Amino acid sequence: MLTKRIIPCLDIKDGRTVKGVNFVDLKDAGDPIELAQFYSENGADELVFLDITATHQKRKTLVEMVKNIAKEISIPFTVGGGISSLEIAEELILNGADKVSINSAAVKDPSLIGQISETFGSQAVVLAVDAKKVDGKWWVHLNGGRIKTDLDLFDWTKKAQDLGAGEILFTSMDHDGTKDGFAIEALSKMQEELSIPIIASGGAGKTEDFLDVFANAHVDAALAASVFHFKEIEINALKMYLKNHGICMRI
Repeated sequence: MLTKRIIPCLDIKDGRTVKGVNFVDLKDAGDPIELAQFYSENGADELVFLDITATHQKRKTLVEMVKNIAKEISIPFTVGGGISSLEIAEELILNGADKVSINSAAVKDPSLIGQISETFGSQAVVLAVDAKKVDGKWWVHLNGGRIKTDLDLFDWTKKAQDLGAGEILFTSMDHDGTKDGFAIEALSKMQEELSIPIIASGGAGKTEDFLDVFANAHVDAALAASVFHFKEIEINALKMYLKNHGICMRI
């Protein structure tokens, strides 16, 4: 049985870690380098670092911060935000990122998935997808959830897998920051249709939510932010709880 992963997410805006609800009302959550170091030493299996306004503001991810975070941690590290070319992906990987996460740019130019995958291997490519349920159907949204597309969530993730994505990071915009649990139904469907790992994001509020997403949606990893940043859930305790409930964890 494959070990499941717990992944804190550091959403970065103007050099600070922030967290909101449904992608708005952002609050300061601390220094990203200090948080990254803390998580690396306290049970996190991986980290995700997203410069959440990089695409919207047409600027690259903060390479210097990536370099500084990479110096402080000993766990795999995914970086996203404003990655619109192979050259930017290469710069991030050379400065310490183990993987890059692409979102809006992949929708606009799907060949970018294959370019990065062929250069660094599919394991280095995480396709991040922000989606919202509208009229009973899950639609992909871009630019931090600001722009609705005509892309169906499941069609897009299958296409991305075919193009060379090594992992899917799916955030339900409807669940983001609500602490009401993950989008189990959508994640279950995605898990059935894809052969690559899926990271669930959006909705974690209590330890039972993590058990629910692993036991019932069978995802490979669960990502959360505010419950970890504000010490509402302690990662090592969460992993012991999951292990005691039959979920394979690295302790």
